[in-house]
Amino acid sequence: MSACKSIAAIALAFGPLSVPARADYPERPIKLVVPFPPGGGTDLIARMIGAGMADDLGQPFVIENKAGAGTMIGTDFVAKSAADGYTIVIASFAHAVNPSLQPALPYNHDKAFAPIGLIGKSFNVLVVNPANAFRTVRDIVAAAKAKPDAFNYASQGPGTSAHLSGELFKNLAGINLVHVPYRGAAQALTDIMGGQINMMFGTSAAVSALVAGGQLRAVAVTAPAGASPIANVPTIADSGLPGYAVESWYGLYAPAGTPAPVIARLNTALNKVARSEIFQKRVEPEGLIATPGAPEELDLYVRAEEARWRKIVVENKITIN
Repeated sequence: MSACKSIAAIALAFGPLSVPARADYPERPIKLVVPFPPGGGTDLIARMIGAGMADDLGQPFVIENKAGAGTMIGTDFVAKSAADGYTIVIASFAHAVNPSLQPALPYNHDKAFAPIGLIGKSFNVLVVNPANAFRTVRDIVAAAKAKPDAFNYASQGPGTSAHLSGELFKNLAGINLVHVPYRGAAQALTDIMGGQINMMFGTSAAVSALVAGGQLRAVAVTAPAGASPIANVPTIADSGLPGYAVESWYGLYAPAGTPAPVIARLNTALNKVARSEIFQKRVEPEGLIATPGAPEELDLYVRAEEARWRKIVVENKITIN
């Protein structure tokens, strides 16, 4: 079978929206959908990765913010877009947990997307008010056991990595923690510093300056055992809760049926940018560690994350409504 016929057969197999790949792809700007408002961490990463990929591909990346419904509005827009490589989405932690938290997704999560590749991973930091006595994970577990209905933790919203970091902590420690959701991290951190909240699993970008300034104390990080990215701050797994690990992540997806040669071209450009020294230095303040790879690696990783968090959602009877 000729190469042209092979590509056509692959395209046909993926459905009517599939478009055969052109040798001169891309011929026009590529829309990168961000399912969050402008100005946040995901938006920043998208703009940096898009600028780098645009240089490599020779076409501009147009960032389009489509926020709302826990990322479902923007994600659904891409799921229903033409599978021609000109509309892609930056996905994050929510992409792996929405299938278990959202009773009725507007798209078929397992069949709607084609993975392009991982951009990177980051970890949360367990922080407390430095005026209190909590210096270790064991201190927190002991305090929560002493006050099982009063010890609380904040998050920037239900279903976020900060929220589920606390739920996993509860399960492994065998304690009860009262979840206090906020609309964004800023007010949550303000209330920790004010003494109204006991602790939070904040992003490195959100808490690093406050920790450096002495307004918060970093107790531990959610990275896997032995892999703390912060000097002199242990992982939660190394602090008495073996097996604890929570990663936030960013990756790119296209609509299902996007031709394999287009996916490969996008993946090559993504990996080139993510491996570059300039990109890695620019995302370091965000706590992001670049982890580029093949499309299949993103697919396997997110499927494993989805299964892991579904178990926590079911066990802890978590809802976001």
